[in-house]
Amino acid sequence: MNIKTQASRWIVGIALSVSAGVAGADEVPFNQAAYAQAVAAGKPVVVYLHADWCPTCRAQQPIVDRLSKEPKLKDVTIFVADFDKETALEKSLKASQQSTFVVFKNGHEVTRSTGQTAEPAIRAVLEQAL
Repeated sequence: MNIKTQASRWIVGIALSVSAGVAGADEVPFNQAAYAQAVAAGKPVVVYLHADWCPTCRAQQPIVDRLSKEPKLKDVTIFVADFDKETALEKSLKASQQSTFVVFKNGHEVTRSTGQTAEPAIRAVLEQAL
């Protein structure tokens, strides 16, 4: 491979990385400090209480992955919280089930949903953060 080809591949890789980062929502592992800061700042936030063993969560995950890439949701941060480990978060949110989305806008909870597996319903929930 010559230097021009390498340079071209590098430039294309950078362009794809940048466009992928701008294209959709941030889907990140739950972090208490980052979550608290985002909600306090009034940013659009969704907490997704997920469990690997949960069949509903397994059905939701590819939908969330797909929707999080949509440009419309680019400003939304989706915190994926492990239902089995984040017990303090569950108590603070009064969430008793996995497969739950809790949506915040302007620092306040605006909606929540549990057990949805239809893409249009999940989309509607995530868009409530906008």
